Amino acid sequence: MHEVLFANAMNRAVERQLGGMELLTVVGQLRDAGQPNLVISLYRTWLDHNATDPLAPAVHFNYGVCLGEIGDQKGAETAFKEAIRINPDFYPPYINLGGVYDRHGAGGEAVQLWFQMVARLPAITGDNINYKATALKQIGRVLERGNLDAHAEDTLRQCLEIDSHQNDVIQHYVSLRQRQCKWPVIAPWGNIGRKTLLGGISALSLGAYTDDPLLQLGNAYMYNRHVVGAPPATLVAAHSKLRTEPAPARRRIGYLSSDLREHAIGYLTAEVYELHNRENVEVFAYYCGIKSPDGLQQRIRVAVEHWVDISEMSDEAAAQRMVDDGLEILIDVNGYTNGQRSKLLAMRPAPIIVNWLGYPGTVGTPYHNYIIADDFIIPPAHEIFFSEKVMRVPCYQSNDRKRVISLRQPTRAEAGLPDDAFVFCCFNALHKISRFTWKRWMDILARVPNGVLWLLDGPQTTMERLHQMAVDVGIAKERVIFAPKMRNADHLARYPLADLFLDTSPYGAHTTSSDALWTGVPLLTLPGRSFASRVCGSLVKAAGMEELICATPEAYVNLAIELANDPQRLAALRQKLKANRDTCTLFNTPLLVEKLEGLYAEMWAEYRAGKLPMPNLTNLDIYNEIGMELDRDDVEMLAQADYLGMYRRALAEKSSSIFVGADPRLWPGTPSP
Repeated sequence: MHEVLFANAMNRAVERQLGGMELLTVVGQLRDAGQPNLVISLYRTWLDHNATDPLAPAVHFNYGVCLGEIGDQKGAETAFKEAIRINPDFYPPYINLGGVYDRHGAGGEAVQLWFQMVARLPAITGDNINYKATALKQIGRVLERGNLDAHAEDTLRQCLEIDSHQNDVIQHYVSLRQRQCKWPVIAPWGNIGRKTLLGGISALSLGAYTDDPLLQLGNAYMYNRHVVGAPPATLVAAHSKLRTEPAPARRRIGYLSSDLREHAIGYLTAEVYELHNRENVEVFAYYCGIKSPDGLQQRIRVAVEHWVDISEMSDEAAAQRMVDDGLEILIDVNGYTNGQRSKLLAMRPAPIIVNWLGYPGTVGTPYHNYIIADDFIIPPAHEIFFSEKVMRVPCYQSNDRKRVISLRQPTRAEAGLPDDAFVFCCFNALHKISRFTWKRWMDILARVPNGVLWLLDGPQTTMERLHQMAVDVGIAKERVIFAPKMRNADHLARYPLADLFLDTSPYGAHTTSSDALWTGVPLLTLPGRSFASRVCGSLVKAAGMEELICATPEAYVNLAIELANDPQRLAALRQKLKANRDTCTLFNTPLLVEKLEGLYAEMWAEYRAGKLPMPNLTNLDIYNEIGMELDRDDVEMLAQADYLGMYRRALAEKSSSIFVGADPRLWPGTPSP
C-alpha cells in the first residue's frame, strides 16, 4: 500500500500538485510504515520541483532531519543551510545545523551560529522564547565541554531565567558550580528558588553535594519517574521460558557500559572479564559509548566472548538483541552517569538487572533488582537507603593488577613540588571538593607549616579561585599546587611523590583511592552514610589499613597533622601498605570474580524459585520532598547525629503516619546510622 502512496505522491510532486501540508501528511504515513528511504526520496523530489513554495524552508529542515537520522551529516548540513538561506528568520535549522557542527568538532562555529540566531529574535513570542532557550542550552553545553565554565554557567543562568522548569539545564548549572568550587553551590536568585535548584540536581551531583542517602534515594526515584519514564512496552514476557525451560550449564551474563575503554571503569574492570570462568558464565559486553578503538577497549573485546556495540542501536533494537542473546543477568555498569541507557533498561531486556560499580548509589527504579556492594559500603543498618536488594562481595571495587605504570618516576622538582615539603595530595576531580572539605584542608595546612596541598588541575579560573580562598584564610597560594592532567601511566608514576592522600567528603575517592593504595601512598578518609562517601573507607579497609579510617571530621584533621609530624609512623604505614599489596583483599581480583559468579548463581536461583526481589519504592517522593526541606548549605549533613530522627520528625509534621505504617524504612527502632 505504501508503494502506491509513494508513487502517487512522487508524480504529483513533479507536477507541482502536491502542496506542502499534504506532503507532510504523506511523509507521516510513510514514516509510520517504516520507510525512511522513501521519505527522503520524496522530500528530495519535492524540493527539486517546488523550490519557490512558501513551505520550502520547513521542508528543507525536515529533509535535513531525516538525512541526519540515517547518518548523512553532510547532506543534513546542506539542507539546514538552504533552509536558513531561504528564510533567515526560520529558527529550527539554526539549532540543528549547530548540532551538526558540534558533532564534527567545530564547537566554535556552532556557538557562533547559535548566537547569530539569538540576535535575530526580536519579537517576544512563545516560539521565539523556546528557540532562544534551546540555543542558550546548546551554547552552554558546548562551552561546558570546552571547560569555559564561567561562560557556560552564565549562559545556562540566562536559560533558566527564561524557563526555570528545565531540569536538564539545572543539572548542568549546578554541576558547573560544583566543578568551579563556587560555594554555596545552591545559590537561589530572582524567581529561581532553592527548592527549584535542588529539585533539578542530578543524582551524581547530589552525591557530591550532601551526605543524605534518603534524599539521594528520593532524587534517584524522581529522576527515573519523570525523566526515564515508563517504556512503551516491556520484554518481560519474553523471559518466561528462561524460568521454566531447562537452564543452560553456564549463566549468560551481560555487562552494559559506555565506559569500556580508556576510562576509570575500563581500567577497573578489564581484568574481571579476563578472569571469568567460562565453565560457569558466558560473558556478553554491550558497549554504548563513544567510538574509542583504544588499546584498553581492544583488550576487553578479546576478553569477553561476545562484544556487541549498541551505541548506534535504538533502545528497542538493543533490548531485543539482549533478549535474542538469551541474556539472564544484565549488570548495569553505568547507573546515572554519562552515556547511560536507562530507557533501554526500563524495557527489562533481561529477567535480572543488577546495579554495580559505575554509579555509587541506589538508582531507585522498579527494574534494578540487586545492587552489589560490601559490608563496609552498605552495612545492614544502611539497607533502608536502597531500593535494590543488597548483595555483598569482600570488596565491591574491582581492580586491574596489570595496570601500566611508567617506568620513570619524575622528581618533585619536575612535578613542581618543593623537595623539603610534606606533600598532602588529592587527585579527585575538583567538583568533589566541598566547602567543608576545603576548610579541613586549610586547617591542616595552617597547623603543618611545611605542608603543601597537591591537587589535580582544572580550568584556570577555578584554580585561581582556590588560590584566593587559601590566601583569604592566611595560606600562601604557593602552598596549593596543581598537577596537570596526563596519560594514566604517567599519572600513576607521580603518585609516590606525595606523602599522604587526603580524601574528600561526602563524595570520596574511588578509582583515585585504589590508584593511591596501589602505588604505596597512605590515604586518610572520612566516611559518611551515603554510598559515595563510604567507597574509599571500603578500599582502605580492604587494603588492610583500617587505622586510616576516621570517625569524625576532628579525627581526620588531627590524624593528618599527627602523620605529618611523625615521619617514622608514616614510614611504617607505607611499609605496611607495600607489604599488603599483593595479598590484600583490595587487589585480589580472582577472589572478587569468584564471588561475583557466586552472586550471579544465587540471583539466578532466586529467579528460578520465583523469589526475584522487587524494589521498594514506597514513599520515595515524600523522602525527596523532606530532604529538600531539611537541606542547608551551611550545615554539613555528616555532622547531624540524629539523622533518621530528623526524617521521622519531618514525616510526623506532615501528618503522614500512613507513610510510616506502609514503609519499614522509618519505623521506630530502626538502627540509626
